[in-house]
Amino acid sequence: MAFLRTFFRQKPFVANSLIYGSLYVGAEFSQQWITRKVFTKPPEPLDMAALGRYTVMGTAIYSPILYAWYKWLDRKYVGTTLKILVPKLALDQFLLTPCLLVIFFTAMSTMEGAEDKLQECREKILPTFVRSCLFWLPVQSLNFVFIPPAFRVTFMGVAAFAWVNILCWIKRQQPKTQA
Repeated sequence: MAFLRTFFRQKPFVANSLIYGSLYVGAEFSQQWITRKVFTKPPEPLDMAALGRYTVMGTAIYSPILYAWYKWLDRKYVGTTLKILVPKLALDQFLLTPCLLVIFFTAMSTMEGAEDKLQECREKILPTFVRSCLFWLPVQSLNFVFIPPAFRVTFMGVAAFAWVNILCWIKRQQPKTQA
């Protein structure tokens, strides 16, 4: 435990990125395990390319964005009063989240080699954003009130494990033009 505290103190970006990325790809792994190994007869192999894409997304793309975002947000809005919490939640949900969803759908489409890199984003962003509001607003309230800033991205990783399971399910839904 002392090693982890020291690691977080000395290399907070790396520690948060590794934990967030591991939980992010862990969500895709759990989705695949359930859908390919448990509910598919005969069981199918795991989609390693998809696991790789989620690894890149969680570790190399989302982690740095979230790390910088929460450092800025915590410097700009210090405290846990309602007067501080409301703008933090509003900025997080209505400024950052749409950007992250656009990045998610377009980056995944790009890594998948989709011809129209924006098609899935156009079709799925609004329903995904609505779901994200229902999930993240309560989670972020807890995060901003109870979690120390040094552990914010890690907490987000734990919450993201649940959220990315939802996102994986949304991602697997066929676009209307392909259904």
